Amino acid sequence: MIDGTVAIVGRPNVGKSTVFNRMLEERLAIVEDTPGVTRDRIYGECEWLSKTYRLIDTGGIQIQDVPFQKEINAQVEIAIEEADVIIFITDGRSGLTGDDEYIARLLQQSKKPVILAVNKIDDISMINDIYEYYSLGIGDPIAVSGIHGIGIGDLLDKVAELMPERSIEEYEGMIRFAIIGRPNVGKSSLTNAFLKQERVIVSDIEGTTRDAIDTVFTANDKNYVVIDTAGIRKRGKIYENVEKYSVLRAKAAIERSDMALVLLDGSTGIIEQDKHVAGLAHEAKKGVIIVYNKWDLVDKDEKTMVNITKEIRKQFVYLDYAPIAFVSAKQNKRIDTLLPLIDLVYENLNKRIKTNVLNEVIMDAQLANPAKPHNGKKLKIYYASQVSSAPCTIVLFVNDPELMHFSYERYIENQLREAFGFEGVPIQIICRKRQDN
Repeated sequence: MIDGTVAIVGRPNVGKSTVFNRMLEERLAIVEDTPGVTRDRIYGECEWLSKTYRLIDTGGIQIQDVPFQKEINAQVEIAIEEADVIIFITDGRSGLTGDDEYIARLLQQSKKPVILAVNKIDDISMINDIYEYYSLGIGDPIAVSGIHGIGIGDLLDKVAELMPERSIEEYEGMIRFAIIGRPNVGKSSLTNAFLKQERVIVSDIEGTTRDAIDTVFTANDKNYVVIDTAGIRKRGKIYENVEKYSVLRAKAAIERSDMALVLLDGSTGIIEQDKHVAGLAHEAKKGVIIVYNKWDLVDKDEKTMVNITKEIRKQFVYLDYAPIAFVSAKQNKRIDTLLPLIDLVYENLNKRIKTNVLNEVIMDAQLANPAKPHNGKKLKIYYASQVSSAPCTIVLFVNDPELMHFSYERYIENQLREAFGFEGVPIQIICRKRQDN
């Protein structure tokens, strides 16, 4: 569970990406001794003191008009809006600059908790270089060295201290589903169709919904929470890497959902970004429904739905368990097909199989199609147990987990689906070596 978001900001070439990589302990950002190398925000996940948060690396803010500077400043503005805590990186070697003072004023206006870090304090003899930064009015500066790792622990401690406590809305007894997809596929229109009223702005301009919006509604005596996600509103000269932003929003929404409705645009067909966004729900082990929207704009005959279904299965092989619905959100057509699917997937998410019934299916599967020998050894499954639901997790106790080939695991999964359904739900199979007494 993600506890919050931390943005790293500062002027160019102060070492933001180096600190970012040090905090993540991996090299995700581009590090180069040239101002302005990091143009887009880059995301990672960081754990410290039992808290997990997203870390956002940003391009450098500066006053002077240089190539891409307006775009970079817009990226930073968005990152600040997303963040719960902001780390303001300055350069202890070059000293305080007008850009630092400009950024400090910007951060003070944000009303967000800010940590002032003075980077490139590579040894104790440089510690006095941090004191001039008190004049920024941001608080006590922390001396760090991204290259050598000095002070990073203190920085992480401060992040944990300032990270707000999450008020987790349980939505007890409600079915939570996120509507995800690339910009302009109709996420807000579908939300409005569920709610039967205009609760969110609908526009043909990509990215008119700024944040994920949770809305509770009741249908057929059941309570639901629909989480609408979208990209970024283009305000004036703000430019945004739409794909990165929509992915971030989708991740956050998926985390607090039971399932995701992956929205595709029937007017444009499937593109690579659709598969990227859909993969987020699959990787999160959530329920999935594929929704082919703008059905009214598709030239149709009696074979169109069958042919498009085949194409979806071809493009989304990893989501072969997900049901497919064809709707027109804007025209409010075929929307009534979705809630029964949502109910079905929710039921399957929480399905528990009796252990004796599960083992009967597993043993019958082995008898019908035994695993092929590998290096003279043959896989034997002795016992199976469902250890959790949402997602369904099955533990198989075997003679040697290394003998479980991917294709045979897929065969077992297919037998489980044939026996118990699990439409719309990923099945996680874990092999463990049986401990002989």
